[in-house]
Amino acid sequence: MIKHIVMWNLKGETPEEKDRAIRQLKEAFEGLAGRIPGLLHMEIGVDTSKVDYACDVVLYSEFESHDALAAYAVHAEHIRVKQDLGDVRIARHQVDYEVISARDRSPD
Repeated sequence: MIKHIVMWNLKGETPEEKDRAIRQLKEAFEGLAGRIPGLLHMEIGVDTSKVDYACDVVLYSEFESHDALAAYAVHAEHIRVKQDLGDVRIARHQVDYEVISARDRSPD
């Protein structure tokens, strides 16, 4: 399994503008549920800490394989969401990592 985590900071001069951008991003990504082959799980989290170094939103998702994640990256629905949100984001951070289940690990 591949875990794909993306964090964004979003535009917004006022708290209301920032909240609107957060809602837009959250709704756009939640709309991908059930539309992407190989996407096992997706959740969107909104920062509640409000510390100055925190990102505004995090996307946590799980894919069945590297190939499934690669297909997601070029999937038409994902591309559409990225284009729709293009001017809302001001910073983006990403981590992808593989999780090997206990049954797939070789004994030491």
